[in-house]
Amino acid sequence: MIRLDGSSLTLDQIDAIAGGAPFELAPDVPTRVRAARAVVEAHVASGQPVYGINTGFGALADVTIPADQLAALQLNLLRSHAAGVGEPLPVPAVRALIALRANVLAKGYSGVRLETLEALVALANAGVHPWVPTRGSVGASGDLAPLAHLALVLVGEGQALADAGRHEAASAPAVMSGADALTRAGLTPITLAPKEGLALINGTQASAAVLALAAVAAERLAHAADIAAAMSIDALRGSMHPFEARIHAARPVPGQTASAANLTRLMDGSPVNRSHEHCGKVQDAYALRCAPQVHGAAREAIGFARRLAEIEANAATDNPMVFTDTGEILSGGNFHGAPIALAADTLALGVAQLTTISERRTDRLMTPSASGLPAFLVRESGLNSGLMMAHVTAAALTAEVKVLCHPASVDTIPTSAGREDHVSMSMGAALKGARVVELATHVLAIEMLASCQAFDLLAPLTTSPPLERVRHVVRTAVPTLVTDRPPAPDIEAIARFITTGAIERACDLELR
Repeated sequence: MIRLDGSSLTLDQIDAIAGGAPFELAPDVPTRVRAARAVVEAHVASGQPVYGINTGFGALADVTIPADQLAALQLNLLRSHAAGVGEPLPVPAVRALIALRANVLAKGYSGVRLETLEALVALANAGVHPWVPTRGSVGASGDLAPLAHLALVLVGEGQALADAGRHEAASAPAVMSGADALTRAGLTPITLAPKEGLALINGTQASAAVLALAAVAAERLAHAADIAAAMSIDALRGSMHPFEARIHAARPVPGQTASAANLTRLMDGSPVNRSHEHCGKVQDAYALRCAPQVHGAAREAIGFARRLAEIEANAATDNPMVFTDTGEILSGGNFHGAPIALAADTLALGVAQLTTISERRTDRLMTPSASGLPAFLVRESGLNSGLMMAHVTAAALTAEVKVLCHPASVDTIPTSAGREDHVSMSMGAALKGARVVELATHVLAIEMLASCQAFDLLAPLTTSPPLERVRHVVRTAVPTLVTDRPPAPDIEAIARFITTGAIERACDLELR
C-alpha cells in the first residue's frame, strides 16, 4: 500500500497508482489537516474577508459573500469551473491526478476537513474515475477546469468513466453520472464546507499528473532507444569504437556516458560485429556514431523534467495557503504552472532527439547501399515491398513530433478580466509531451522491427547475447517477414513490449 504524506511521493509510485495500485494517508496526516482546518474555521468565525472563503473568485475577489451562502459559494465554484472540453484523460492519468491532489491536501496547507480528503482517496481506491476533459486549463490559477470536473463527482455531480479498468486510449469510453458512480461503489457524496471547493481545484495536479507519467515513460523509452540503436548499429555492421569510455570521459555529460556504456555492453560479444572488424571502414554515419551524444542529451532533458515533476508532486500549490504556525491565510501564486510547462516542453524536445535519430537509422536499414541488405529488408524486393511503408510511418510520426515540439510555455493569454494576466499553458505542454512520447515509442518500435528483420537476413551470423534475447522476445509476437503482410500489428506489438518494459527486461542487463 502506497502512503501519501505530502512530501515523499515518487514518480514510480505515481506510475504504480496510475496502473491500479491502492494508496492511503500516512498516520501523521490527520493532525496536520485538522490543524489547518481549525485555522480556516477561525477565519470564518471572524467574518473578516479572506479570499476563497467568504469572497468571490478571480476578478470577483472583491465581492464579499454572506455567511449563510458560503457553502453555496463552494459548490457554485465547482459547477462554474467545470468548463472543460475534448476527450477525457485516460484512467491512468485520472488516478495519478487524484493521488497528486490528495498528496497536496495531505501537506496541511489547504484547510480542508479530513473527511473530504479521505473521500478523495476513497474515490480512486473504489475505482471511481471522474470524466476529466483534457482541454480547458491554461495552467493558472492551476488546472481549474480539469480539477473541477474531478471534484464534482465527490459531491455527487459530474460524470465518471463507467469502466474502472485501465484505459490506454480514450476512444469514446462509456460514462455514467457521478451520483451513480458513487452509489455503485458504495460511497456517499460530500457536502462542501467553506474553502473546500477552492482547495479541491486550485492547483497544478492535472498537468503534473500528465507530465509525471510522461516522464516515467520517457525514461523507459531512453533505455529502449539504446537497445534499438545497438540493434541497428550491429545490423548495419557499425563500429563499437565510438562508444569507448575514454572518448566520453573527455566530454563528461552524464547521460552521454551512460548511453555509451549501455551500447558497449549491449553489443559486446556479437559475432556480427566480429565479422567485419577488419573491413577498413573509417567512420560510420552520425546516426550510428553519435548515438550516445544524441541519446545522452535526451536523457539530460528527461532528467530535468523528472526532477521538476517530482518536486511538483510534493508541493503545495493552493491559493490561499493556510499556515498553522501563525494562524494566517496568505494569498500567493504557487498554482502557476511555469515549472511544469518548461519541464514538459523540455521533455518533448529531448524525446524528439531519440525520435529523429531513430528514424535515420531505420532509413539506413532500408537502403541497400547503406545496409548491404536487400531493399526494404525483404527477399524478392519488387514482388514484395517489405518494410517500405513501415519506414514511411516512422517518417510521418517523426514529422508530427517536430511540429509538437513548438513550446507551449512561451505563450500566455490573460484571463479573468485581466486579473490572471500571465498564465503558463502547462496543461497544453504536458499533453504535447505525452503525445511526443507516444509517437516516439512507435518510431522506436519500427526501428526494432527493421533491425530484427535485418538480423534474420544476416543469418547464420547472430548478434550479441543481450540483443539476441531481445530479438527472441520480438519474435514471440512478430514472425520474420518472408512475404508481404500488414506491418501495423507488428509495430503495435513491439510498441507494447517497449511500453511494458518487456524489451528492457529481455536484455537481462542493468542498463544505466
